[in-house]
Amino acid sequence: MGELEGTYRILQSPGSRLGAQKNTGVSTLEPEQKSSAMTTSKQKNKGLQLKVLMLDDTEELFDVESKSYGEALLIQVLKHSNLIESDYFGLEFLSNQSNWIWLEPTKLLMKQIQSILDTELMMSFKKEQEEHIQTSILHTMYKETLLIRCRIIVFRYLFALQIKRDLTECRLTCSENTATLIVSHLLQSEIGDFDETLDQEQLKMHKYLPNQEAVQEKILQFHKKHFGQTPAESDFQVLEIARKLDMYGIRFHPAFDREGTKINLAVANMGVLVFQGTTKINTFSWAKIRKLSFKRKRFLIKLYPEPQGTYQDTLEFLMSSRDQCKILWKSCVEYHTFFRTYDQPKPKAKPVLFSRGSSFRYSGRTQKQLSEYIRSTDVRKSSYQRYEL
Repeated sequence: MGELEGTYRILQSPGSRLGAQKNTGVSTLEPEQKSSAMTTSKQKNKGLQLKVLMLDDTEELFDVESKSYGEALLIQVLKHSNLIESDYFGLEFLSNQSNWIWLEPTKLLMKQIQSILDTELMMSFKKEQEEHIQTSILHTMYKETLLIRCRIIVFRYLFALQIKRDLTECRLTCSENTATLIVSHLLQSEIGDFDETLDQEQLKMHKYLPNQEAVQEKILQFHKKHFGQTPAESDFQVLEIARKLDMYGIRFHPAFDREGTKINLAVANMGVLVFQGTTKINTFSWAKIRKLSFKRKRFLIKLYPEPQGTYQDTLEFLMSSRDQCKILWKSCVEYHTFFRTYDQPKPKAKPVLFSRGSSFRYSGRTQKQLSEYIRSTDVRKSSYQRYEL
């Protein structure tokens, strides 16, 4: 079979799960991949100005040193947005192979982005699963004070912006009726109570849906029903609708199973999901998964043995390219570490001469650490002034 390019072993010993007394960490074994980034001597000797598309669709320029790591840019973007919930957000960009890739904080910018001066990065939620946007979760993250309530409103606002983007880019799978209802709440949030002239002008200037003209009348009818609703209340309604959708926060990774059947793989907080079309046919929870790995175009899931023997010990999926395999594998590493462990895994020492497999590991805080940090932090008022409390 040859050497695996990426291996991630899911530890089940005490401390690897939330609530355990001690954390043994998470093991990752990989060789440093050959960088495809192209640099010039001119770029090495000066700073870089990078363009980032924010969640509100504004473009911002950020200055970083040419030898900066991804973390330097990410910190500037999060500071600009006045966010402390940093581990829910990330920057993604389109590679030369037309793959959407998340910027790695612990890796040099020049080694990640090939045409670094011509590439626009996009700020996005990295972990936008259903339970993150429920009111109960947000309220457990924060103590109830007026200042913290302001942060909750800002957090919801950013989620609503992400949902708006997902609708526009056809990333949110839902019925036409649901899509028009979401847009009507977005209109209420952006321009206030229904006014036919203002509504038509707003819909003319802004594209919310690919088939917007065909459903415009339905959007206006829904908007009439939201009279008196504040922007914060409208954002809350958008989140309430989105969290009930089966496909919210799901990003498909097309693949084939061993029988050659076309399927879609996805990563969620509970484990790895398998879809046929948009119908979920299987869920492999983290508790059942022993190890995740990839070799060239093959993505491998090694399961713990079951008494009934329903599944094979190792599941194999064929993807379109090695890059697609690695993108999915990295996503699994991040999700498992963030949701299922208490502490960050300790970095492994770099080998002096040779190494095998990817050196990638999750570098942010876990969900448990983030919640504890927010509870203990003196949160400053957000720069967003859109809402009145």
